[in-house]
Amino acid sequence: MVKSSNPSPVDHFASVDDAPTHVFTDAMNENASTELALETCPAQIWVQFHSQYYLIEVQGRQWTILDRVDPGQASLYPPQFVHVLRFSTIAKLYLPPHFSVTELKQWADLCEQFSIPVFLTLPACPFLPQQQYPIRWKVKRVSDRIVAAGLMVLSSPVLLSLAWLIHRDSPGSIFFKQWRVGERGRLFRIYKFRTMLPNAERSHQQVMGSQSGLHKLQHDPRVTGCGQWLRKYSLDELPQLFNVVRGEMTLVAPRPWALYDAVRISPKGQQRLNALPGITGAWQVEARSTLLDLEKVNDLDLKYLAQWSLWRDLKILLLTIPKVLSGFGAY
Repeated sequence: MVKSSNPSPVDHFASVDDAPTHVFTDAMNENASTELALETCPAQIWVQFHSQYYLIEVQGRQWTILDRVDPGQASLYPPQFVHVLRFSTIAKLYLPPHFSVTELKQWADLCEQFSIPVFLTLPACPFLPQQQYPIRWKVKRVSDRIVAAGLMVLSSPVLLSLAWLIHRDSPGSIFFKQWRVGERGRLFRIYKFRTMLPNAERSHQQVMGSQSGLHKLQHDPRVTGCGQWLRKYSLDELPQLFNVVRGEMTLVAPRPWALYDAVRISPKGQQRLNALPGITGAWQVEARSTLLDLEKVNDLDLKYLAQWSLWRDLKILLLTIPKVLSGFGAY
């Protein structure tokens, strides 16, 4: 990258570390010449986003939001983050897992417009299968995509029929998209058949506010008539085959946690969020909705990761079939 001939406010200092933090934010308000300094030297900047102020640590093209900042501590005129995006080539953005669900969604929605991947800042997980058994894990991932693509083709008449039923049952989109936590904390959009009334997410806190465990309710008033049947036999999960083909999920692994569940996990249990999520897993065949305690579900998933094997994945896949057909723990 060629540095601009126009002097940057940073140039007045012996090094980037000597420059006050507000210099970077002020420079971004003026022009893009500070981009080189931000990409070559660690720095901290303030930004404004949705009437909140945030402190961001910049390390090359990796940006990490450290926390919210009191307006009195921020620079006088911090730039809007959307303006910063236009002047910087951000490769990754990391968010603190203690942020509210609304905040996480807002950051993810904005970064999606600029094709910037968003991650949660998580503690490392020392026993991820891809680290412990790299060759066997590659076999699993190749098999995942082949099987998922084949199932999508074979089940296409069923998928089209279900789409038609949902369209006839209630107004709204056929598919439901939601931010979930994926491999190494990366946020991705999961695909499901819609089983609830349109805009059901807006009343989520009102319906689930008193739930201490996983946010699942047996008699959820937002679920449609067709949705109850789809959920009973897990047919609403079929579009996740597309997530598997895209590499965002696998066939067997811990389920991808919704943001409203992920933000309530204890700091110690957050290492589980590093796992590549799956369509089915140990929780689905052993407990499902009969076990909703966050920490106990988390412990079950961590146990699966520590004892992972290809044979166990195959066993879980086979056990999933009778569980789905019987509607075990599904609602």
